[in-house]
Amino acid sequence: MTAEASSAPLQEFLADPGLCTVDLSDAVARCVRLLGLRHAVVYLADLQQRHLVPLTDVAPTLLIDASLAGWCYRTQSLRVEESERDGMTAWFPLLDGAERLGALAVHAQVISAESLRQGRALAALLAMMITSKRTYMDSFVRRTRTEEMHLPAEMLRAFLPPRTIGNSDVVSTAVLEPAYDIGGDAFDHSLTATALHTVVLDAMGHNLLSGLTSAVALAACRNARRTDAGLRTLVDGVDEALTRWLPDQFCTGIIAQLDFATGVLQWSNCGHPAPLLIRDQRLVADALAREADPPMGLRSLLSGRDRRVHETRLRPGDRVLLYTDGVIEARMADGRLLGLERFADYVIRASATGEIAPETLRRLIHSLLDSQDSRLRDDATIVMFEWKPAR
Repeated sequence: MTAEASSAPLQEFLADPGLCTVDLSDAVARCVRLLGLRHAVVYLADLQQRHLVPLTDVAPTLLIDASLAGWCYRTQSLRVEESERDGMTAWFPLLDGAERLGALAVHAQVISAESLRQGRALAALLAMMITSKRTYMDSFVRRTRTEEMHLPAEMLRAFLPPRTIGNSDVVSTAVLEPAYDIGGDAFDHSLTATALHTVVLDAMGHNLLSGLTSAVALAACRNARRTDAGLRTLVDGVDEALTRWLPDQFCTGIIAQLDFATGVLQWSNCGHPAPLLIRDQRLVADALAREADPPMGLRSLLSGRDRRVHETRLRPGDRVLLYTDGVIEARMADGRLLGLERFADYVIRASATGEIAPETLRRLIHSLLDSQDSRLRDDATIVMFEWKPAR
């Protein structure tokens, strides 16, 4: 059978006008039948990226750090193993662009080149369906949570973008903990035709009002960004929004944009820890350290002057880290604070092994959480972006 002939059933399914109303489990069953596959199971990563949770009650939950399915997720690559069903299982990563959603298990008697093509096509289709449905289907949310979400975290997470975005020139990825009890930390990243925009925020306090402060700041950033406002105008918009609607609140933050054609990075530091630059597998000390302006919402402290916008030019392969102080103040198993140097060293060692950026942050945040004596003293948020121009 030619590749064109084998893809005809899938094309017929995609042309079905009722596709938008098809339940995901029904879609999987129909596609498996149309493609002549034996069986397939969708697994989604839980909120903290520790488990792969099946969208069926028949299959078991798998550990991301201790399974072949997890290896598929961690490396975003195909894996094949002998199946307990007296056949073979191929594991395909479920990807929405640069965002890792989970893994797809395709069971077949024999794994052939044709079944691999079919599996890849099915994984791509299901990833698109999951992305389009997960914002309004609570069944996905319930399966990917392992504990109860606190109200401030529930509100703030509704405003957050996907963990990872990217294109052929740049990738940006983020983590935020404690996952179910965040208070005032938040992040944002987005792509335009020419630039990556990134934001990390840390609002005063650790309660619902803190979360509301970050939510208003995020909305103000997006509102200005979507009118093509410059960086200084964007920060002014956040100041104005907080002063008008939440006059007793403020937040620190870094708001940055990277022109991914030229590598020019611009940023405004509003009372926040300076970004870190990792170049050629080493931390470039104080490369992005500049005098910080007052936090957003406290514009009166500027004494009538404009907020400052800083600029530098990155080199291909550079990684920039934005973070909140809860990261470097996390206490490690040896009783010491993580600190800037250990934080940067971890990222450097991980990148030296060729590990993809989302996996680097996933493992780093787990190392802060998993030791018996480790603990977060505050919300901990990391945004890391890497400029790797295709040209």
